[in-house]
Amino acid sequence: MEFITESHYFRVMPFLLEGLVWTLLITFVGLIFGFVLGAVFGFARLSKNKIIYGLATVYVEAVRGTPILAQILFIYFGLSDLTGINIDKISASIIAIAINAGAYIAEIVRGAVYSIDKGQEEAGRSIGLTRNQTMRYIIWPQAFRRMIPPLGNQFVISLKDTSLFSVIAVGELLYMGQQYYGMTFQAFQALTMVCVMYLIITVPTAVYLRRVERRLDV
Repeated sequence: MEFITESHYFRVMPFLLEGLVWTLLITFVGLIFGFVLGAVFGFARLSKNKIIYGLATVYVEAVRGTPILAQILFIYFGLSDLTGINIDKISASIIAIAINAGAYIAEIVRGAVYSIDKGQEEAGRSIGLTRNQTMRYIIWPQAFRRMIPPLGNQFVISLKDTSLFSVIAVGELLYMGQQYYGMTFQAFQALTMVCVMYLIITVPTAVYLRRVERRLDV
């Protein structure tokens, strides 16, 4: 059969490797900023200040309640239309990943901190530590260990979400696969290799995360 004898599986690889570079770059940079946002808004969701808590809740619920595709289009087209400033495709993609992942990471942070036994805070206060010192030296290190598996899962989710950036012509994996079969009309081979490339990244990551989770016993 043609899809077996043709070498398009290999010819598409230069396209996909270029797309993989952009996929990983957008994912990693977006998640770095997303973690910062998640930490800030996660702790804000723990705040006893109603204004701070309310603003953080609006951000988390608004982002988690809307599809990332709408967020991508809003950032790339909507903000440009509103401000008159053109945002380049890569920057828009990184911003979208950061904002979207940040909302989910905020809940990961909040949940991890809440999961630490209240006695830990009481123990810190009993030895003379302030609330902030107790959080920094006692609660946060334990909470961070518990955050590692869900943060890894968020990496996988954000990585797959980059495929949606093809709608604004970002040269990530799916878009480059589309470019190839648009020129060669070999959609089966190109899309098969796109899926294989995603699996090569996501499956080992998932296996590793399960091992980490068992090791951490969380």
